[in-house]
Amino acid sequence: MDGILLGLETALQPTNILICLLGVTLGTAVGVLPGIGPTATVALLLPITFEFDPVASLIMLAGIYYGAQYGGSTTAILLNLPGESSSVVTALDGHQMARQGRAGPALATAALGSFFAGTVGTIVLALFAPPLAQLALKFGPADYFAIVVLGLIASIALASGSAVKALAMIVLGLLLGTIGQDQFTGVPRFTFGVRELYGGLDFVSLAVGLFGLAEIIRNLETKNSSSIVTKKVEGLWLSRDDFRRIRMPVLRGTALGSVLGVLPGGGHVLASFTSYSVEKNLSKEPKKFGTGVIEGVAAPESANNAAAQTSFIPLLSLGLPAHPVMALLVGAFIIQGITPGPNVINDEPELVWGLIASMWVGNLLLVALNLPLIGIWVKMLSVPYEVMFPAIIAFASIGCYSLGLNSWDVFAIAAAGVVGYFLIRWGCEAAPLLLGFVLGPLLEENLRRAMIISRGDPTVFLTRPISASLLILAALIIIIAVLPSVRRKREVVFQGEDD
Repeated sequence: MDGILLGLETALQPTNILICLLGVTLGTAVGVLPGIGPTATVALLLPITFEFDPVASLIMLAGIYYGAQYGGSTTAILLNLPGESSSVVTALDGHQMARQGRAGPALATAALGSFFAGTVGTIVLALFAPPLAQLALKFGPADYFAIVVLGLIASIALASGSAVKALAMIVLGLLLGTIGQDQFTGVPRFTFGVRELYGGLDFVSLAVGLFGLAEIIRNLETKNSSSIVTKKVEGLWLSRDDFRRIRMPVLRGTALGSVLGVLPGGGHVLASFTSYSVEKNLSKEPKKFGTGVIEGVAAPESANNAAAQTSFIPLLSLGLPAHPVMALLVGAFIIQGITPGPNVINDEPELVWGLIASMWVGNLLLVALNLPLIGIWVKMLSVPYEVMFPAIIAFASIGCYSLGLNSWDVFAIAAAGVVGYFLIRWGCEAAPLLLGFVLGPLLEENLRRAMIISRGDPTVFLTRPISASLLILAALIIIIAVLPSVRRKREVVFQGEDD
């Protein structure tokens, strides 16, 4: 209770409310652009948050994340262009509602369902993150090594597309994470005599290039011909019948998202698809799904946003990112001089509880701000790519340069963007690469600490009950993921992402 009061006191400070408002507004403004999505939006806007103190910086990043998710739902409904994979399901019925002149109710359903689910997800986060962090304080290096391995393996199993490509991307990310001076001996590794690489690859430049610049290049190449189905959105409120129809789908979607959001990799994607499938199976008229039923918007949007909140649980309690946006937040923590993990709740209570409380404030601001401003977002959708995207790249490059006043970081953005573009062309996801890059140093550190403590005995990972159980579970997950029957089901679940 003391933590919640501290969080509200921090989040409700006028400065932090303003920072949160700025975050959700910027996130929505960039996230509403077709094809960008929350990950690319957070990556592009990441540099501007480092001018603030740690609490304000993380509150702003969280606000950008929520705003980008809302913006992705707007493009999914109005343009049939999902901002990310979890918005694919929203587009199925949301866009059909817009074509039928019901874009207003569809957007209102997305906003209200997201607010309710976000509120519940925040409560779940406040309840479960602290005790899990207390439990994690009892873990040794071998246990932490096993947790990281489990997280990486689970992200492979839940990644869309080929599991082999996802594994390759994680290995590549782990290798890139070794560039720089050895954390134990200080010996340079894979620097090739380049002074700028002694500190390792710059996280911000890598993230902006892989997600932001690569997505922009891809969108410019495809020149998608989708058009807005309505120039003016009306009826931004729900009828009594609409409220009756969305009540249970919102509750079920919120429950599913709260549970599945903790899973590493694609938990939020799985929550969105699963909630839609559940509603379709429970419906008396399942054949109407895909033709513009409001339940098909309420359930996945609620599941997606509940999962967005609970995905903070492994980040704040274990220091492990559940998906790429959380990996970006890990980078933000580190740049601010804070080590994410079980100690952060005790060492930085104002930051953690302020961040948790700001999530509810951010979701409230989204509802209060974005429904009245929907006309502005509709107009932004008509801005040509050729005009908007160069400005975004310029601001992102200036932000990265300002962090270290080094032109090397700008060139790194360009190089990472080219690599990210070709990864997209080859059907490889950049998300596992970023997870591997972020978790690689943590994996190596705990591996070497465990080996030092055990005096080089590798059986330490199998003799400790926690680490042995986690490694066995990781092995089972990878075996199940490559089974032919499971592989076919994964392709069915994620087939919408390539549509």
